[in-house]
Amino acid sequence: MKDSLFGYQFLNGVNPMVIRRCSVLPENFPVTDQMVFLDGGKSLAEEMQNGNIFLCDYKLLDGLKANEVNGKQQYLMAPLVLLHKTPKKDQLMPIAIQLKQEPSKDNPIFFPTDSEYDWLLAKMFVRSADFQVHQLNSHLLRTHLLAEVFSVSILRNLPMVHPLYKLLVPNTRYTLQINFLARELLISDGGFFNKFTASGGEPMQKILQKANSSITYTSLCVRDDIKERGLESVPHYYYRDDAFQIWDIINRFVQGVLGYYYKDDSDVQRDTELQTWVLEIFEHGFLSRPESGMPQRLNTVAELVKFITMVIFTCSAQHGAVNNGQFDYGSWMPNTPATLQRPPPTTKGTSDLSSLLETLPDVNATVHGMAIMYLLSKPSSDFVPFGHYPEEYFSEIVPRQQMHLFKGELGLLNSKIEARNLGLKIPYTFLDPALMENSVAI
Repeated sequence: MKDSLFGYQFLNGVNPMVIRRCSVLPENFPVTDQMVFLDGGKSLAEEMQNGNIFLCDYKLLDGLKANEVNGKQQYLMAPLVLLHKTPKKDQLMPIAIQLKQEPSKDNPIFFPTDSEYDWLLAKMFVRSADFQVHQLNSHLLRTHLLAEVFSVSILRNLPMVHPLYKLLVPNTRYTLQINFLARELLISDGGFFNKFTASGGEPMQKILQKANSSITYTSLCVRDDIKERGLESVPHYYYRDDAFQIWDIINRFVQGVLGYYYKDDSDVQRDTELQTWVLEIFEHGFLSRPESGMPQRLNTVAELVKFITMVIFTCSAQHGAVNNGQFDYGSWMPNTPATLQRPPPTTKGTSDLSSLLETLPDVNATVHGMAIMYLLSKPSSDFVPFGHYPEEYFSEIVPRQQMHLFKGELGLLNSKIEARNLGLKIPYTFLDPALMENSVAI
C-alpha cells in the first residue's frame, strides 16, 4: 500500500469523515520535528501554522477489548495518524502513526523511515480501525439509523397530505426494510459483525453508544462540518467539492418547494405537526441532548429549510459517499481488514513478512467481508436515482416545477463530475447524482 493512496483515502475513500486540520498536536501524541523532518528544513509548528498538517484520531475505539473470531482473540487499536501536505504534488502523506492512545515504551510511534514491515503493519492497523469507525459510526449510525429516526417520526407525526410528508417520503423508501435486514443479518448475535469483525459483540454496542453521545447537528450539515474540521481549502478533496454542490442544489430545491407553503416564520411556528416531528427526532435520535445542537423546534423558514436540506442530504448523498465505494476499497482485504489476529509490534525491527501474514484475518472472515462489501455496494434491483420521483405526491404546479428544476440541476452536476473524472487517476464517483440512490435503500 503506497503512502500516497493511504493518505488519499482519508479524503476520498469511503470514510472522509475522520480527518481534520491539526493546529496543535495532542498531548498524547509526542511527535517532534526531528522524528518527521529529518533534513531539518521544516518544523511542525511552521507547517501547522501554514495549514499543512492533518490529524486522524480514532479515540472512539480506545479502551475496547476486541472480539473473538473463530475462537481466537482479535486485536483492535485506537490509533493517531499525522499527515503532511506535500508542497509539490499537494498530496497527503502519512508522517507518523501511534497505534494506542497513551504513549509508552511498548507503544512506539512509527514513521515511513522504519522497516518496510513495521510501517506496513502500522498502516494496516490504521486501516482496520478505520473499517470499524466507518461501518459503525459514519455508515450505520450517521446514515442508516438517522434515516430510520427521520422516517419513523415522519410516519408517526406527518399526515400524508402534509407538504413535508410529500417532500420527504421518497427519501425514506426501503429504509426500514434494509435496517430490519441489517439487524437480522449483520449486527445480530449470529450476524457478520459479531462473527467476523474485531468490533463485533460488546465493542460494537460501546462504539455506537460513544458515537451517538458525540453526534452534533453541525457535523450533519456538510458546510458546517467541513469548516469545523478546517478542511475548506484542502486540494483534491472531491468529497467536499461534490457534497457542497449537492447540498446547495438540495437547499435551493427545498427553498423553492417550502416557500410555496410557508410564507413567513409564523407559518412554521404554528405548524404543530412539523414541531412534533422535529421534537421526536431530538428526543429519540439524539436522546434529548441539548449539547448536540439538534433543534427541538423550528422558528423560522430559514431554520426549516436548513433542517430539511440536512435530512435529504443525509438520506441520499451522505449515504452514497460512505456506502457506494465499499467494494472498491474493501475488496483488497489488506487495505480494509475487518479484524486482525495478532497484536501490533511493541518493538521496532521485529516485524517481517511472516508476522504480517499471521496478523491478517482468517480466510472465512476475509471471504465473508468481501461478500458483504460487494452486496452493500451493489445498487438495488429497482434503483431510483437521486432527484427522480416516479411516484407523484404533489399535485400543485409550483412544487412540481421545482422538482423539474431540481432534476435538471442534478443532471448538470452529473455532467461536471463526469468531465472532471476524465482527468483523474482515480475517478471520484460516489457523489455523482446519477449513481446515488434517492434513499438509504441498501
